[in-house]
Amino acid sequence: MSLAALVLLALVQGITEFLPISSSGHLILMRVFGAEAGLDTVGASAGADLVLDVALHVGTLAAVVLYVRRDLWVIASGFLQGLAGRRGEGWDLAWQLVLATIPVVIVGFLAKDLITDALRNVEVIAWTTLVFGLALWLADRASDRLSLPSLGYGRAVLIGVAQVLALIPGVSRSGICMTMGRAVGLSRVDAARFALLLSIPTIAGAGTLLGLDLYESDNVQLETDAFIGAGLAFASAWLAILLMMHWLARASFLPFVLYRIGLGLVLLAIAYI
Repeated sequence: MSLAALVLLALVQGITEFLPISSSGHLILMRVFGAEAGLDTVGASAGADLVLDVALHVGTLAAVVLYVRRDLWVIASGFLQGLAGRRGEGWDLAWQLVLATIPVVIVGFLAKDLITDALRNVEVIAWTTLVFGLALWLADRASDRLSLPSLGYGRAVLIGVAQVLALIPGVSRSGICMTMGRAVGLSRVDAARFALLLSIPTIAGAGTLLGLDLYESDNVQLETDAFIGAGLAFASAWLAILLMMHWLARASFLPFVLYRIGLGLVLLAIAYI
């Protein structure tokens, strides 16, 4: 893989992972159109691609863990206190994240072959980008009725069920979680915070599965590309999270909605014209 392709791949992964615009959709499109444009977006071997995929997951995971480190401390300490009988916000948030993660684990395991093969095309990404962009716009019109501590288990499960839709390329895991978060009444910042926290077990799980695939491939050599990719993914993801949270504290999801609508229409034109 060329240096230009590596840099582009890592930056796209990092920037889009936590924004409500679909990282998987952008990566699939980059591979499709990058190949047509002459960019070598595929590694020299399947093993090299696995190494890079693991590295990118590690980079984005490190960025989100760093950003939500205070929330993670509250969760960890609250969970330990809960085991001792003193149950509070940290205990509740820990179980909300567990309950919200279960649906995507079950469906992801059962529908793995369909998701990885049948749905990875421009037409699907075009429609999901457009439709779920409009869904985000509709949900963002809801009033702020809840803060994260008052989310409750039932609403957390609803967000987790919605996250299952993100197994379809173009939906956006962050986007659908934020959409359902807004729909149940969370503020924009708290909807994004819960989506960020919920991304940790998802990304960690995906990275672990990729790591197992890498181990079974007998190609575990760490290459320079992996370190460059992880560093770029970390830096771009960290910056994207900072800018997104700064924006949402003051304004709406409208720029992301408009981006998705514009991208969806362009992709529809490419797919059908």
